[in-house]
Amino acid sequence: MTTTAKPQLNPLLKIALDLGPLALFFFANTRYGIFVATATFMVAVLAALAVSFVMTRQLPIMPVVTAIIVVVFGGLTLILHDATFIKVKPTIIYALFGAVLIGGLVFNKPLLGVVFDSMFNLTDEGWRKLTLRWALFFFVLAVLNELVWRNTSTNVWVDFKVFGVTPLTLVFGVLQVPLLKRYTIEPAE
Repeated sequence: MTTTAKPQLNPLLKIALDLGPLALFFFANTRYGIFVATATFMVAVLAALAVSFVMTRQLPIMPVVTAIIVVVFGGLTLILHDATFIKVKPTIIYALFGAVLIGGLVFNKPLLGVVFDSMFNLTDEGWRKLTLRWALFFFVLAVLNELVWRNTSTNVWVDFKVFGVTPLTLVFGVLQVPLLKRYTIEPAE
């Protein structure tokens, strides 16, 4: 029986598709304000999802969930002309991802193993620890987002999303490398 490998995006294209909509959101906000930025973000997220699908013929679950929440809360922001909805969107996404990861652990299904199985080959204990760490990190991001949007201006909040959350996530990811090394299953020779 022959299995064909799932098509993978070039890592640089994946980064561009992940961070591009956020960069466009930041740029549009600095030039045109939060409402144009929100509309731009909605279009960019859907375009990134479409490019990903065309290139791989599959839709990864996390970007799909994110896109749905972006469209719903972005739509509410534009229809009601109230930036609160786009500001609370990250809180909901982070809390949802954290809750789903914790839920998976409760049912002994470390869901990061499903998402990243093709990238990492970890022991069950490694997947559990990595999943717990990311779940807690998402909850911290949810709290941080609430603190920032409720206590600062819209422009500061947008800056935090771009220049705060993105570097925090990258640093947190890099800090997981020792865990990945410790729990990687070496391929049989």
